[in-house]
Amino acid sequence: MKSFNRILTASVATLALGGAVAATALPAQAASRNGKCETGEFCLYFNSNTKGSVSDFTGSVADYGAKQPSCFDFKGAGAGKGKCVKNQAASVWNRSKKTVRVYFNSNYGGRYQDFKAGAKGNLNSGLKNQNASHQFSPSSRTNMTRAVYRPQTGRITAGFDGYKNTPGRHEGIDFARGIGADVRALTSGKIIYIARGRNGSGGLSTISIYNASLKKTVIYLHSAPRASLRVGQTISKGQIIADEAWRGVSGPSGAHTHIEMRPGRQLRAAKSVNDWKLENPNPTRFWNSQGYNVR
Repeated sequence: MKSFNRILTASVATLALGGAVAATALPAQAASRNGKCETGEFCLYFNSNTKGSVSDFTGSVADYGAKQPSCFDFKGAGAGKGKCVKNQAASVWNRSKKTVRVYFNSNYGGRYQDFKAGAKGNLNSGLKNQNASHQFSPSSRTNMTRAVYRPQTGRITAGFDGYKNTPGRHEGIDFARGIGADVRALTSGKIIYIARGRNGSGGLSTISIYNASLKKTVIYLHSAPRASLRVGQTISKGQIIADEAWRGVSGPSGAHTHIEMRPGRQLRAAKSVNDWKLENPNPTRFWNSQGYNVR
């Protein structure tokens, strides 16, 4: 009997230890979520006016996840319990001491809405049931449409499509303001390639700027490089490098600036100049890291 008691005691101790290890192995975010909106937390609600099931967080989340069992879900009692948060939240309560920003896209991208410490309210029409990430104490970012043409602003006419939608596929982001608009560099670096081209479908222009510390090349197409630009020249972030034009496209109505991020040191853009490797990742996270919203 004593032997049995010793075995039982050892087994209980082992289970207790194993439980402790399992508990400490859980992510802090997951371990703290109990479906109650408590002091210090940021809470998303399934319904408007902070009604329905709640999903509570103590930190930033770059992607809510779209499917069970790996998604962040609504845990509290009420409508929506057990559903994934992504694209299904309608209102929030920020019980933390920091501003929290809710984003349309994963990885803190796209349009957003800020909620100050203590704020409670509904997500706006652009984010209600269209939300994929949130960030505590969000960094101040500039919209790319303004950064390219500062102090004016432009618009995005074609986005990075993951090589799926655009005929011929699209490896960068197209921005437009108008013929002659100043085009600014979005990153610093050294010019490693220039092709000045000409207006019309047969004369693609290119400016390739390599940033060695980032190990990335940012490539600008279609706009006319400034006459002073030379290969080997160091470019500062925000420096005017070109005038918007239609070099390489069929007519002036198509004037725009294609901006493409490529990993490593690359002289030219991808498929548009017959580089068939098509290595470009979705650039949103990169542009966010450089202080920009892709909008």
